[in-house]
Amino acid sequence: MGAWQLLLVGLVVLLGLFGVLLPGVPGPWLVWAAVMWWALHVQSSVAWWLLVGATGLMLVTQVVVWRLPKRRVRGLGVSGRMVAYAGGGALLGFVLLPVVGAVPGLVGGVYLCERLRLGGHGQAAAATRAVMRSAGTSVLVQLCACLLVAGAWAGAVLAG
Repeated sequence: MGAWQLLLVGLVVLLGLFGVLLPGVPGPWLVWAAVMWWALHVQSSVAWWLLVGATGLMLVTQVVVWRLPKRRVRGLGVSGRMVAYAGGGALLGFVLLPVVGAVPGLVGGVYLCERLRLGGHGQAAAATRAVMRSAGTSVLVQLCACLLVAGAWAGAVLAG
């Protein structure tokens, strides 16, 4: 697989990661499709096992998200700024503390945005709890799964 194709696969994975944070964009399926595209072109045992693992993880993630309550973000003040803070925090947490760091990173990003918007700790903590109860859990599950697949794909590309 050439460098340009790897760059395109990486861009689709990145688009999928951002798609998890944006309503209406099928982020997990974009990440999975990028890994499938890569595996079909590379055709190595590592690529196939990564595709099998990504498929299983994405299916389990979909079942978990379907079992969670529906997203209700209308009256909570969820803005584009909050989505950016949450996504940036999750990505930073994932890089600093692989895999498990995405959880405190996302919650910390939401809290930081609310703290800047509302000013006080008590109000920001209450708003963060409300956002996490209504929409944060399903986003967090999908984002963690996509970050795991993206990290595994990046490791496979760098190793092979």
